[in-house]
Amino acid sequence: MLRLTIVYDNEAKTGFTGSWGFAALLETEEETLLFDTGWDGGLLLENLKKLEIDPTNIRKLVLSHQHWDHIGGVPEVLRASPGLTVYAPTSFSKNIKAEIAKRASLIEISESQEIIPGVRSTGELGDKIKEQSLILDSGKGLYVLTGCAHPGLSAIMDSALSFGKVKGIIGGLHDSKEFERLEGLELVAAGHCTTHKEEIKKLFQAEYVEIGAGLRLELE
Repeated sequence: MLRLTIVYDNEAKTGFTGSWGFAALLETEEETLLFDTGWDGGLLLENLKKLEIDPTNIRKLVLSHQHWDHIGGVPEVLRASPGLTVYAPTSFSKNIKAEIAKRASLIEISESQEIIPGVRSTGELGDKIKEQSLILDSGKGLYVLTGCAHPGLSAIMDSALSFGKVKGIIGGLHDSKEFERLEGLELVAAGHCTTHKEEIKKLFQAEYVEIGAGLRLELE
């Protein structure tokens, strides 16, 4: 089982609340992992409650990059989920890393590494804005989960492709116009900061899925 649930996004499904930022929950047979927190931790916890997800079951938190709309909810998550292990890019500021380390086990990410079975970090990518994405192995192919994709689609996709065939991508794609890197995918789920969402939707009508808080995807 590999289930992905959008728990924070600019847009929201009926019954959920949207707000600028992004967070996604990954559930496997073994573990529950949170990717980013949005900027409002209280709202994130409300959306989790509506999904009947107990935050104490979240054992790992992966942070994509240091922007406020992806890490603003960290303090609330750390309070709600004691004993977390947090995976943050090495490029995070010393002060933020020190604060996280006071309340959780901190693992700094520079190179690609496995987080849990079936879930791997791309490692820190990019120059001006360093960011990690996740590579999800469904057993039948790979999916890429991005925060904002600041390093560019080429860098992210090349990292993922070194581990196998990529079937889909989920998350923020920022202002990327590297649409050719989406060709051949079975799933294109663009949300949050994606500037060219309508253009992507027109180019990949059959593969496109609208992202919003409350969306659940069973990845196969």
